Amino acid sequence: MEAIILAGGFGTRLREVVPNLPKPMAPIAGRPFLEILLEMLARKGFTRVVLSLGFMSEKIIRYFGESCAGIDLVYEVESQPLGTGGAIRAALARCLTDHVFIFNGDTYLDIEADALELLWQASRHPVIVVRDVPDTARFGRVEMCDGRVHSFLEKGSRGRGLINAGCYVLPKNALDDFPLGQSFSLETEFFAKYLQRVRFDGFVTHGRFIDIGVPEDYELAQTALLGL
Repeated sequence: MEAIILAGGFGTRLREVVPNLPKPMAPIAGRPFLEILLEMLARKGFTRVVLSLGFMSEKIIRYFGESCAGIDLVYEVESQPLGTGGAIRAALARCLTDHVFIFNGDTYLDIEADALELLWQASRHPVIVVRDVPDTARFGRVEMCDGRVHSFLEKGSRGRGLINAGCYVLPKNALDDFPLGQSFSLETEFFAKYLQRVRFDGFVTHGRFIDIGVPEDYELAQTALLGL
């Protein structure tokens, strides 16, 4: 299996506690978070990962080189910020398989990769991974019916519900309508606009989910991911 990891953000919210590193390299019990993420993907059968980089990319490339935990690493470095959509569009051009798993470089998601792969093989529709949480206010809410994603609600909607877990399975040509090098948001300019034209399956994950993008959750990760 092949994956893209989005690891090019500026990490503004985490800068106060990790000032001199790109966010995916933030240390968790002395190890870079991205290393923990890659080793988890290796255990699940991934053999090739395209790392989409931007801010402080040289520190990531210098640390990992050409491989990690048996996974071949390919680097796609943006010269200017491309947004989530533009970054994925560029990284998809470097992929070899007909479909690709996509992960955020600041989120640990212990995804049920085999079941997600089976869902893709059964329908070959783009898949958005969602997770049930006690309060969706921080993340925004995803509405699903009969296994299909129907809408996205903005942040602020409180109460239990499904959130976008920041993991997707997309066909390699999913973003071909967008020119290479164009900055755009995957969430607002692809998912939201294409929901009425393209079927997006939803996959409810029950795996451990930790977003290290804010200081309080970064501190939680120090113990929650210890020993992984």
